[in-house]
Amino acid sequence: MDRPEVSLDRMRSFVRVAERGNLSAVARELGLGQSTVTRHIRELEQAVGVPLLTRTTRRVTMTDEGRRYYADCVQILRLVEHAGEEARSTRGAPAGTVRASCTAAFGVLHVSRFVFAFQDRYPDVSVDLSLTDERIDLVREGVDVAIRLGPLTDSSMKLKPLGRSRRVLAASPDYLAMRGRPARPHDLAKHETVGMSNIAGSDMLVLHGRRGGRHAVPLSGRLRVDHGLAAREALAAGRGIAPAHLWLVGDLLTAGRLERVLPDYSPPPVPLNMLIVPERSGIARVRLLVDFLAEQIARLPGIEKTPPGGKPT
Repeated sequence: MDRPEVSLDRMRSFVRVAERGNLSAVARELGLGQSTVTRHIRELEQAVGVPLLTRTTRRVTMTDEGRRYYADCVQILRLVEHAGEEARSTRGAPAGTVRASCTAAFGVLHVSRFVFAFQDRYPDVSVDLSLTDERIDLVREGVDVAIRLGPLTDSSMKLKPLGRSRRVLAASPDYLAMRGRPARPHDLAKHETVGMSNIAGSDMLVLHGRRGGRHAVPLSGRLRVDHGLAAREALAAGRGIAPAHLWLVGDLLTAGRLERVLPDYSPPPVPLNMLIVPERSGIARVRLLVDFLAEQIARLPGIEKTPPGGKPT
């Protein structure tokens, strides 16, 4: 029996299974049956003559030979994709799919409509937008770019700072009429607050005074949520006081459904960054989306430029 050939389809299946460690997830991603992905791996192993993956009931991992072969496969597939990009560029229309991830509330309120506008400009580009507050592994999940709010820990990605997101203390007029308006930071200890259960350290609020000074105020409240849109609704419903990003509640402040509390004090701004998988940064459609989103996000009220020499934290 002749040995199977090494094909790009088999190589793609192997690379994604190696990255995700899950055959069924890769089958869904590639639009194939799981049996087809399994066959691709088996035939590729037969073609190269060594086992590339080790399978257990829970996970698929690479062998030592598989790790070495994976690195070469990534380079080959990258060259193939770049060749296709160069060929398509002759007709002047970028095409293909970009996979993006974004923190959920920011994505719903703003990034999704920016993506709509991007696709109006580039109708041949498909965008797969995933909205989640979890810090996902970009390579494992097949994501090209991710917009992240807050401190960063992944130093292997290419970083594009988008600015800093300003926050204010806010509450509804009904809540303030019922419970009174705090005059000083330590007055917050007597008030209901809306907490974020998925943000470390959210039980302690740091405020900076307009005339200087730093105040650390412990927060307590009967309501904690794990989604920005839920916090927005809780504030509008009069459930308490909370620090909120201007991009999250700016329209409610303008409409009078929320009011600023302690306007002479502000929570520190939060860094906003875009992470790009280095191997994907040179692809035309990825570059176009990165630049388009960065331009649109910079125009949002409450997004300020990172100070010169400032580093995201």
